[in-house]
Amino acid sequence: LPSVPDSSSLCRCSLCCQCGVPIPPNAANTCVGCLRAQVDITEGIPKQGTLHFCKQCERYLQPPGTWVQCTLESRELLALCLKKLKASLSKVRLIDAGFIWTEPHSKRLKLKLTVQKEVINGAVLQQVFVVEYIVQSQMCEDCHRIEAKDFWKSVVQVRQKTLHKKTFYYLEQLILKHRLHQNTLRIKEIHDGLDFYYSSKQQAQKMVDFLQCTVPCRSKSSQRLISHDIHSNVYNYKSTFSVEIVPICKDNVVCLSPKLAQSLGNMSQICVCIRVTSTIHLIDPSTLQIAEIDSNTYWRHPFNSLFHPKQLEEFIIMDINRVQEKRRGAGAGARSNKHTLAEAWVRKTSELNTDHQYFCCTHLGHILNPGDLVLGFDLANCNLNDEFANKMNPHNIPDVVLIKKSYDRSKRQRRRNWKLKELERDKEGMDTDDERQYQDFLEDLEEDEAIRKNVNIYRNADVPVESDTDDDGPPRISLAEMLEDLHISQDATGGEGANMMT
Repeated sequence: LPSVPDSSSLCRCSLCCQCGVPIPPNAANTCVGCLRAQVDITEGIPKQGTLHFCKQCERYLQPPGTWVQCTLESRELLALCLKKLKASLSKVRLIDAGFIWTEPHSKRLKLKLTVQKEVINGAVLQQVFVVEYIVQSQMCEDCHRIEAKDFWKSVVQVRQKTLHKKTFYYLEQLILKHRLHQNTLRIKEIHDGLDFYYSSKQQAQKMVDFLQCTVPCRSKSSQRLISHDIHSNVYNYKSTFSVEIVPICKDNVVCLSPKLAQSLGNMSQICVCIRVTSTIHLIDPSTLQIAEIDSNTYWRHPFNSLFHPKQLEEFIIMDINRVQEKRRGAGAGARSNKHTLAEAWVRKTSELNTDHQYFCCTHLGHILNPGDLVLGFDLANCNLNDEFANKMNPHNIPDVVLIKKSYDRSKRQRRRNWKLKELERDKEGMDTDDERQYQDFLEDLEEDEAIRKNVNIYRNADVPVESDTDDDGPPRISLAEMLEDLHISQDATGGEGANMMT
C-alpha cells in the first residue's frame, strides 16, 4: 500500500488550483505547467530577425547607418543581435544569452535567450526560447563607391619628374606594409606617377601626411565646387592634392650648389645619392663624408641629377688601393663607417683594346678588387648641362664616378627565392623599360639592408632554398628576413570567432 504522507509534509505542500497537483506553496498557487499555459512572458519578443551583411568588406549593418566588423559567435555580434531586441526585452529581465551552433554557410544565426518576468501575485517565471536571424547580403556605401570606380571626393596626385621609378617602387611597398591602400576607391598609374582616389577628404589628407613622413616631397591642395543646396546650405566639393617628390633617386650623381655644399660641412659638390627615405642621403666619393637633406632644404637649394640611369657604363678594376686615413678639411661633417675609401685605376669594358685608363676615388673600396666589374658614369667625356657643374673648376670634377658593383643579372634572378607584393592599380601608357627598372629595385633591396627593414619580403616557395653563405656571389636576402605568404580564406559571413561564453 502507498505510504500516507505525514502531517508535517502536508503542511509544506499545497495543491495547484488548476490541476490539483501537490506543489510547494507559491504566490500564484499554480504549478509551473499551468502557469506557462496561462502566461507567455516571451509574448511580444520577435522570434525571427534579419541581419544585413556586406560580402565585400565583411561587415554587418548596425542601424541606422553604421557598419561594424564582427566574427562569428563573437561578443560584438552578440551585442549587435541583442540591440535589435532591445525594445522588446525592456519588459523582461535577461538572464543569459548565447549562440547555438549553425552551419557557417547556412546564412542563419540562432540565439538562445533566458528571461525572467514577474507574473501573477509576484511569482517569477523563467523561460528559455530561441531567436533566429537570417543573414541577408547588402553592399555597404563604401563598397558601392569602390565598385562604381567613378565616384570619388578626393584625389592625391603623386608625381616625380625622373626617368627611373625606384622611389615609386619603394613607396609602393611602404603603402602595402602600412595598409594605406585599403581605403582607396581606385589607384591609377600614369607615366610619371600615381593617382589615389578616395571617398572623403580626410582619407586623402591622411595619405598626404603619410607621404610627407616617408619621402621628401612638397604638396599643395585645391578644391572644386560640384553642387550646392541653398536650402540646407550643404556644399559638395571635389578636392585635389598634388604631391611632388624630389627628382632624385638612388645611385644618382648630383651637383650641389656651393652654398649648400658649404653648409653641409664643406663637402664636394659632386656627390652620390646612396639612399632616399624621408631624406636624401648623399656621400662624397672622394672623402666618404655623408649628409642628409630634407625636403625643406632641397626646395630652398634645388639640384638635379647629372646623368640618367641608362647612361651607366661598365668599367673593370685594373688596380685599387685602400686609403686608410685622409686629411679632413676644416668644418668637415660626419663620415660613413659602412664604406671604405679607395683609389682605383679603371678601364671601360668597351675600350679593352686600348690602353686608356681612368683614375678615380671611390667609396666602394670594401667590395671592389682588381678584375671586378663596376658600373659608373664617365664625366671626362661628357657634356654636363648643369648650372652648378658648369661653374666648377675642371680640376675639382672627377673623371669617373663609380656607383655599384656589377653582377650577372640572369644568375641573380634564378637564385632569387623571395618576392614582393604589388598594388592593384590601373596601368595606362606603360613603358617597356619598367621590367628593367623593377629588377634594379630588387637588386637595391638585396644590397641595402637599411631599405629592407621597411619592406615586407615574402618567401617564394617556387624557388628552391640554397645556402646563404656565398661570399663570391652577389648579396642575398637571408631566410630570417622573409615572411611566409599566408592565404587565409574566410567564410562569407565573417571569419571564425571564439565560442561565446555566457
